[in-house]
Amino acid sequence: MQTPMMQAMIFEGVGKPLVLKQVPLPEFGVEQVLIKIIACGICRTDLHVLDGELNKPKLPLIPGHEIIGRVMSAGKKVTGIKENDLVGVPWLGYTCGKCKYCRQDKENLCENAKFTGYTLDGGYAQYTVAFSKYCFKLSEHYHNAGSAPLLCAGLIGFRSYRMIDPKAKNIGMYGFGAAAHILIQIAIAQNKKVFAFTREGDTQSQAFARELGAQWVGDSSAIPPEKLDASIIFAAAGELIPKALQDLDKGGTVICGGIHMSEIPAFSYDLLWQERMVRSVANLTREDGLNFFDLLKSTKVHTQTESFKLSQANEAIAKLRTGEVKGAAVLVMDHI
Repeated sequence: MQTPMMQAMIFEGVGKPLVLKQVPLPEFGVEQVLIKIIACGICRTDLHVLDGELNKPKLPLIPGHEIIGRVMSAGKKVTGIKENDLVGVPWLGYTCGKCKYCRQDKENLCENAKFTGYTLDGGYAQYTVAFSKYCFKLSEHYHNAGSAPLLCAGLIGFRSYRMIDPKAKNIGMYGFGAAAHILIQIAIAQNKKVFAFTREGDTQSQAFARELGAQWVGDSSAIPPEKLDASIIFAAAGELIPKALQDLDKGGTVICGGIHMSEIPAFSYDLLWQERMVRSVANLTREDGLNFFDLLKSTKVHTQTESFKLSQANEAIAKLRTGEVKGAAVLVMDHI
């Protein structure tokens, strides 16, 4: 009997472009589902994997962790998800349920966690396998490429946003890409004022932020016209932390929303004094996903995406690096 095959973009090592290959269809275990992928978003975390900044990937690897797909088959112990269900697959792909963090309801910090598109094969392919308990069952409303960025840009943005004091009014967002363009819509729906910071000269992102209702837009070196109650840094630039603290009001919080950041320069204590706070976001929990998709039932969010074929993954990654993508880049699968 001939082995079923699929197309996938394979990461073989730092400094090498992804390679389009025909590989065997993945086998699924008793707690897993086989998913026919509709679309997979390209996240900045993928760049950190490809560049070796996240340096413990399985190799060879199929990257990608913003997956929308249809369940084709389910393992014997799978419950709650069945064949033909539409699902989303996020970054968090597995937790042990036994370590001290899992026992404290902090599964995002699990000592034995596995991550989609990093330590588990991901979504730059026509099919993937995922542990069913870490998939989100979705309504048919999400059967489109535009929903893919919700599975990381949306989820991590949401987890970052939830760390802000609900009373905060002036919200800064440093780095206006896939996550910020989703989150600004939620913040404005909740009557927040958003101050958007971009790279110097990035007029496209600045115009995009204005289109989405930002109160003020400037490059990251600019001083906003009002003090900020809280900020989220989506850019992987450590030098933005002292700058964000400088823009912050007393008692405010700076949230670092990325999984990797460049070195943070020294800064004087007066920037942190008066009960300002800096904290990081690590991964997500399944509860985050359930709460996020529940929120989207009452808050309308439109994702801006640029679509690419699977074979164009390297081109899409290059455009994302240079800031040429307005919103989010998404790979759309062509099934024969």
